[in-house]
Amino acid sequence: MEPSFDENETNQLIKYMRGGGWVTEFKKTQEFSEMVRDYTKSKFCSIVSNGTVSLYIALMACGVRKGDEVIVPDYTMIASPNAIVLAGAKPVFCDIEKATLCLDFELFKKLVNPKTKAVMLVTVNGRYPTKYMDIVNFCKENKIFLIEDAAQSFGSFYKKKHLGTFGDIGSYSFSAPKIITTGQGGALVTDNPELYEKIRKIRDFGRENPGNDHYLTLGWNFKFTDLQAVIGIEQLKKMKFRVKRKKEIYKLYTKLLRNNNKIELIPTNLEDTSPWFNDILVEKRTELIEFLKMSNIGTREFYPALHSTPVYNIRKEFPITEMVARKGLWLPSSVKLTDEDIAYICSKINEFYK
Repeated sequence: MEPSFDENETNQLIKYMRGGGWVTEFKKTQEFSEMVRDYTKSKFCSIVSNGTVSLYIALMACGVRKGDEVIVPDYTMIASPNAIVLAGAKPVFCDIEKATLCLDFELFKKLVNPKTKAVMLVTVNGRYPTKYMDIVNFCKENKIFLIEDAAQSFGSFYKKKHLGTFGDIGSYSFSAPKIITTGQGGALVTDNPELYEKIRKIRDFGRENPGNDHYLTLGWNFKFTDLQAVIGIEQLKKMKFRVKRKKEIYKLYTKLLRNNNKIELIPTNLEDTSPWFNDILVEKRTELIEFLKMSNIGTREFYPALHSTPVYNIRKEFPITEMVARKGLWLPSSVKLTDEDIAYICSKINEFYK
């Protein structure tokens, strides 16, 4: 995966710098924030320094603290549970469902106890759980905060409503591999004015208002920069094309690989989902990676099963996560790829299994 820029970002950066821009967070950050808010059809949006910080701020805004538990999928980027630890709480890992690679609702319910303060629902690669609304409604009924880690889901929807807007707070990432990027960066969206006010203060030292030194709560410097926002504004203008192209790329991979019985494709509703990566489950993954590398084709293994990593080292079985972590492979996914590029990649994959 590689970021995609053109003369629009370059020209706007030059214009901004020549116009006396101070680089730090100001009007361009506000403009970018409003564009993300409008794109997701949220009431409030706050742009922050990265997608890990955004999760931590969301947890803090929901009042998560030491002694609390937060349920999180065992299959996710490690930023998800790490943010929970940073907030002082305990991450409680839950296995996923194979159909979507997202949180398994039935297993999730069994983990809920009086210490459960929140659940971090990760919509993996723009997909949502089979029982998405069951999770949403369960959390409402049981007064459990629902934080949507939609880092991989910007541009993806459920019944025409943007992922990340169903819970109390949604979190997005704009890191380099994402569908749009500002190098580093993240966003939080919510429809709850009280949560938004907490977010606003936490990200800016706990100040009552920007620019003054009256501190109402504990906070940190998690702000953005206008320089990044200039890039983000131009990136966001390209969302319609990028969503369309991401779906075209995924559809072509599916067409060219679906007859290979050594490969398992993950069901994806392309009406809703704009896939971040093109992901498959394969046999002989290590050998395939090396074979493709010889043809100058880069790939990347799925995330590991986080419970088994040295940093967490939990002695428990999560069979679906363990299986996808063992077999999962991300294929080249840049919007710069041509149809010919994809045909070549697929021909090499099929050649390997012959």
